[in-house]
Amino acid sequence: MSRSSLVSLRLDAKLKKQLERLSRTMNRSRSFVAAEAIREYVALNEWQIEEIKAGLAEADRGEFATEKDVKHVLNKWKRRGS
Repeated sequence: MSRSSLVSLRLDAKLKKQLERLSRTMNRSRSFVAAEAIREYVALNEWQIEEIKAGLAEADRGEFATEKDVKHVLNKWKRRGS
């Protein structure tokens, strides 16, 4: 079982009420809901940062889409939107 540690934080009154309402609706503790929200936020931001780093590394290596590639993708999306 993973160990947990206590973290305290300040929330404005509106956010605290929203958290309380959500935790009641989910039949979960405020702590559970807050921890889950933080877990998802951290995972999303870690993923995004890694993707940005990968994109920058590709750019540094000169790996760019050609003008033809870009036009092909744009035309594909234009057809879907029509």
